[in-house]
Amino acid sequence: MRGAYTAGLVRVMLEAGLSFPWVGGISAGCTNTCNFVSRDTWRTREAYLGLTTDPKAGGWGSFVAGKGYFNSEHIYLHTSAPDESIPFDWDTFAASPTTVRLGAFRCDTGEEVYWGLEDMPTMGDLLVRARASSSMPVLMPMVEVDGAPYVDGAVGPTGGFAIDAARADGYDKLLVVMTRPEGYRKPPMRRHEIEVLQRLYSRYPALVQAVIDRPENYNRTVEELEDLRGQGLAYLFRPERMPIANGELRYDRIVTAFEAGLAQARRELPAIEAFLAS
Repeated sequence: MRGAYTAGLVRVMLEAGLSFPWVGGISAGCTNTCNFVSRDTWRTREAYLGLTTDPKAGGWGSFVAGKGYFNSEHIYLHTSAPDESIPFDWDTFAASPTTVRLGAFRCDTGEEVYWGLEDMPTMGDLLVRARASSSMPVLMPMVEVDGAPYVDGAVGPTGGFAIDAARADGYDKLLVVMTRPEGYRKPPMRRHEIEVLQRLYSRYPALVQAVIDRPENYNRTVEELEDLRGQGLAYLFRPERMPIANGELRYDRIVTAFEAGLAQARRELPAIEAFLAS
C-alpha cells in the first residue's frame, strides 16, 4: 500500500495536465500507471482508500483462507466494473495514444514479462495482468495468465523498476516514481526466510532465486538511477518519509500517506516540469 503515497503524485500530474508518450509500472506502480493513463483523478485516491473499507479486500483472515493477505481476485476482478465500488475508465485507457507497459514475473521460466495495450484488448485482459503484476510472493497466490504462473514483477532483474522496458522502447530520459526515501537499500534475506521460500516454491526454483536476488537487483538499480540523475537523465520522486508499511489497511494511515504524497508532489511539481522541459 505504499503506492498510496505515490498516488498523490499521479493526482498532481493529472491536475497539471501532464501526459507522456510512455508509462510503465510494476506492482503498485501498475495501479498508478493504469489510473494515470485513464486520466482518472478520483480513482488515484479511491484505488487505495476504497480497499480500507472493503471487508473482502484482505487481512490475515483472508490470508489464512488462502486468498492472500491482499485478496487480489476481489481487488482486481470484482471492484472495477461500472457498477462496482472503484469503477475503472476502460474506454479512456484503451483509447490512449500512450505506450503502456505492465510488468510481472513468470514463475516457471524466470522471465520478466511486459504487457502492452496490444496484449490487452479487453478490460478483463488488463485486470488479470494488473493482478499478476501486484501479487506478492508468499503473501498472495500466483496468478495464471494465458496458462502460465505469474507473481509480482518486483522480483524481476531490475528489482521493481520498469526502466528496462522503457529502454527497450527507446526512452533514455526517465521520471522515476519510487516508494522508498533517499538512502534506502534492501537488506539481504535471512536464512530462515530463504528456507520458507524453498519449501513453498520447490516447483519454481527460478522464482526462489529471483526473490533471493531481489535486494541485490534493487540496490544496483537504485545506484544506477542515482547516476542517471547526476547526468540529468532521470528525475527521482522519492518520499521524504514513508509513513506506512506495505501491508497497511487502516483508513487513517492510508489517508495520511496519500495526503503526504500529494503535498510533496505539489512542492516538487515545478522541478518535475523543469526536468521534463530540459
